[in-house]
Amino acid sequence: MIQIGIVFLAVFLALMTGAGIWGMKKTKTLGDFFLGGRTLGPWISAIAYGTSYFSAVIFIGFAGAQGWQFGLNALWIALGNALIGAGAAWLTLARRTRRMTQNLDAMTMPEFLQERYNAKHLKPVAASVIFFFLLPYSASVFKGLGHLFETVFGISYDIALLLMIAFTGIYLILGGYFAIAVTDFIQGIIMFAGAAVMILVISDRGGGLMEMIGKAAEAYNMHIPPEKQPAVLTIASLVFMTSFGVWGLPQMTQKFYAIKNEKVISKAAIVTTVFALMIGAAAYLTGAFSHVFFDLASVPKTASGSIAYDMIIPALLTGQLIGNLQILLALILLLVLSASMSTLSSLVLVSSSSVAIDLYPSRVDAKTGKDRSVAMMRFLSGVFIVISYFISRFQIGIIVYLMSLSWGVVSGAFAAPYILGLYSKRITKAGAYAGLLTGMAVMIVLFFVLGSSSSPLAASIAILVPFIVVPVVSAFTRPPGRELLDRAFSGIGKKSRDPP
Repeated sequence: MIQIGIVFLAVFLALMTGAGIWGMKKTKTLGDFFLGGRTLGPWISAIAYGTSYFSAVIFIGFAGAQGWQFGLNALWIALGNALIGAGAAWLTLARRTRRMTQNLDAMTMPEFLQERYNAKHLKPVAASVIFFFLLPYSASVFKGLGHLFETVFGISYDIALLLMIAFTGIYLILGGYFAIAVTDFIQGIIMFAGAAVMILVISDRGGGLMEMIGKAAEAYNMHIPPEKQPAVLTIASLVFMTSFGVWGLPQMTQKFYAIKNEKVISKAAIVTTVFALMIGAAAYLTGAFSHVFFDLASVPKTASGSIAYDMIIPALLTGQLIGNLQILLALILLLVLSASMSTLSSLVLVSSSSVAIDLYPSRVDAKTGKDRSVAMMRFLSGVFIVISYFISRFQIGIIVYLMSLSWGVVSGAFAAPYILGLYSKRITKAGAYAGLLTGMAVMIVLFFVLGSSSSPLAASIAILVPFIVVPVVSAFTRPPGRELLDRAFSGIGKKSRDPP
């Protein structure tokens, strides 16, 4: 198994490095590095969105935890992610986002908010939110990955972490977003194939897909009695947080900025939806099927005796794929590795942009006139990757809290000012400030009041409340000037004249 896995891993990492070198040749300006020159077609754009959406967390932590606790009800999460988080996001946001960011010459979420609302202090505030909450979140994608590497390869988590971070750094620093998009496409193919193989093999072990679904439902009711099964509100809040919540995440909306033209949007929406449905369904079905292969006595436990959710999927896969299926296990390992690297690269790129683009005072050298922004982005990407390693390695207490808060804080802060700003000319600078600060405050307060176990509900409320606050505050404050609004909304609603 180790030899097969090492061969797969070597080929995979060679492809990633090659993509980085190719991307470097195409990266001359800051726009090239951060947005790929806005030249990406539907397939690459769609897969880049999907691979950023799903990290190793869904295959290890989420699939194990939600599959065991929710059973087959976890499939509602997969359906919501595919239809709302992927398809509807493209159809609702992509066209207006690309058009308006071009009109305003904005490359990042903080730049967009500053230019859209003529609020010069909004950019550093928004950039600080991204820096302090997305950077820790980038480290969280590694959770559970070490378990799988230790089980399959017999190597330590530290070595696996160093390998992943090193090669992510190579292709990201060399080629920027173009390299990320190309490697995401390769990783997306691996993820799609690996997910399909995983669910087919696990289903076959239990007598077929429909037979396994029946067994999983019966075993779930035996292991989790009705009074301990999650409430509808719990499931709904998790679906909402992981589906609508991504509409406000900068690493996701960046994909809309970078598309070649508006004609690719419909095709990209279909591709992303199918991809998300396969990944989500495979992950959560595998988690639910764990009830068939484990009982309350054999399910992995921590030292304290509680269920070790992060160990459920690794234990299930290694237990069912040992023997003549070593190549399949190696493929599934690459599936998890691909999910981690694609998400990490997007998060690091957006996090480093919060400093290099949004907070860096001058991009041009005063003496030589040379643009220093690409060099700064490369340097900061490397620095942020190193920081991600130390966060992942040492799990500092305050950072763990920031990781738990990150999704709700970032989406709560940006979703309403961003989405309402795309559609309404009446939203004001004061409304945008109020929405950003309200979303952050609600998430932080509810997280500590309700507890970390209720973070999906807290995040859902934090995302929704600003959609009330922003219009109310805007109704009593002065909107941006007519000239700015005309420029921002120029061409919105009209058929694209972009070249094919």
